[in-house]
Amino acid sequence: MKKIINTAKAPAPIGPYNQAVLSGNTLYISGQIPIDSSTGKLIEGDIKKETKQSMENLKAILEEAGMTFENVVKSSIFLNDMNQFSQVNEVYGTYFNPETAPARETVEVANLPKFVNVEISMIAIK
Repeated sequence: MKKIINTAKAPAPIGPYNQAVLSGNTLYISGQIPIDSSTGKLIEGDIKKETKQSMENLKAILEEAGMTFENVVKSSIFLNDMNQFSQVNEVYGTYFNPETAPARETVEVANLPKFVNVEISMIAIK
């Protein structure tokens, strides 16, 4: 059985998918890009602000599912420029306890939806 998780506190999907799917105790969160759900506008021009908005979108979805970042077991970060990794990592790290941080990969890609600079997806266990 799967339960669809959606919240108005994160951007609405821009395609045929949902913000997250809860299957059993596992939450699969779709990649979040730096869209401010209150305005519908992209945050652009500052990779730290873009990363923070993506993380805030993920936080809203986790909360809608009754979870926190402590429940996250796996993250995937997609960047259009690996030279921005340290700045992204700096912001990303503020959301986790280093001792219980999830597994993660970070990859550079040619393009992302809406040509943003960062997209982050997560898997969490309740």
